[in-house]
Amino acid sequence: MFRDRVEAGQLLAELLKERLADDDVVVLGLPRGGVPVAFEVARALDAPLDVIVVRKLGVPFQPELAMGAIGEAGVRVLNLDVLSMAGVDDAELTAVEDRERAELERRAARFRQGRPMTSLVGRTAVVVDDGIATGSTARAACQVARAHGAARIHLAVPVAPRSSLASLAEVADEVVCLELPEPFIAVGQFYRDFSQTTDEEVVALLARGAMAASGPAVSGAGDDPPVRDERVEVDVGGVSLVGQLTVPEACSGLVVFAHGSGSSRHSPRNRFVAAALNDVGLGTLLFDLLTTPEELTRSAVFDIELLTVRLGAVTRWLEAQPEAHGLRIGYFGASTGAAAALAAAAEAGDRIAAVVSRGGRPDLAGPRLAAVRAPTLFIVGGNDTVVLSLNRQAQRHLGAESELDVVPGATHLFEEPGALEEVARLAGSWFLHHLAPVGQTTG
Repeated sequence: MFRDRVEAGQLLAELLKERLADDDVVVLGLPRGGVPVAFEVARALDAPLDVIVVRKLGVPFQPELAMGAIGEAGVRVLNLDVLSMAGVDDAELTAVEDRERAELERRAARFRQGRPMTSLVGRTAVVVDDGIATGSTARAACQVARAHGAARIHLAVPVAPRSSLASLAEVADEVVCLELPEPFIAVGQFYRDFSQTTDEEVVALLARGAMAASGPAVSGAGDDPPVRDERVEVDVGGVSLVGQLTVPEACSGLVVFAHGSGSSRHSPRNRFVAAALNDVGLGTLLFDLLTTPEELTRSAVFDIELLTVRLGAVTRWLEAQPEAHGLRIGYFGASTGAAAALAAAAEAGDRIAAVVSRGGRPDLAGPRLAAVRAPTLFIVGGNDTVVLSLNRQAQRHLGAESELDVVPGATHLFEEPGALEEVARLAGSWFLHHLAPVGQTTG
């Protein structure tokens, strides 16, 4: 049983590294659940990451029976035997394809956020999913990748029933699977955490993959595995708060994330930023400052005092961890979490070395703004006009060094192409500079 898709991807990558060491590889994740697995494979192979969006073409009177599949750029693969048997004419085929192509193009545009499809011509395509049940989608993906010009196709999955793999050897040059358990009921039974992958997570992982392919935004750590990367729990006043602590090799500082407005450590935007910080040598602690029932209560979401107290307690816990010894700590706050970050920084004094607010509500920190001593960076979307005005007002009352960076064209959630990458770049530069050991700064 795999812990989650991340672990499955890491284990799959280990199996693929030697086999593909000399190949020109493109890793293609099947959305949505295959993308977190594919991300780990692409990172380990130092290869480009993309999605392969396919749609099966179902026989009009029996949609579950596939008469073909389509991919991007007009690619179409047909099963002539099924077409002949079902008696489907050109008009019926065109009607089905037009409907499915509209959905395919919508999903591809949503996932890529304006980035072009990665060329497969003459390259080795590694098609990755989180598991195979019947294999019909994986088969279509391999056929579409071949039609896009891939020289070789490797289908790689963590788990599948043995009965489904034999036929897939017809469309892939090699099929790699970690586990072939029997009996096999469903892919999810072999994962402890098989929670649904959202469109937002796919978008964030692809954006992070694109950023890694173009080189790090700011100089920092190498590719060594984290010293510590695990789920943690902290007891605060009888309430158990859950988080994810990641400490990379040669860690140069630690950043605690303060989520807000009902968000959690699973926020794809904050996870994207945290991963970018890890890539440049900064440790991160993503934490749920509210329990699940509290997240559903609007009064708790806007209870800045409660969030501040809990953030302070979590920080003291982090300071006591052996990995934190000698490292400076910063806060990254989003929405109402930005107010809690500034209020907690005011109470902590010099113990907090830097604060970054992303689309935050620093105004909700009130009079405590004047007591903040940590250098603070406010990042706001240019089209988030109300929040931008509130940030400018808060900046005037801040008692510390500060900067306000406006991301042009971005709205409150920074969903526009390139917007979240810019947030990660700005935050990484700010923290690397201000969390550097005393007497040592980065450019």
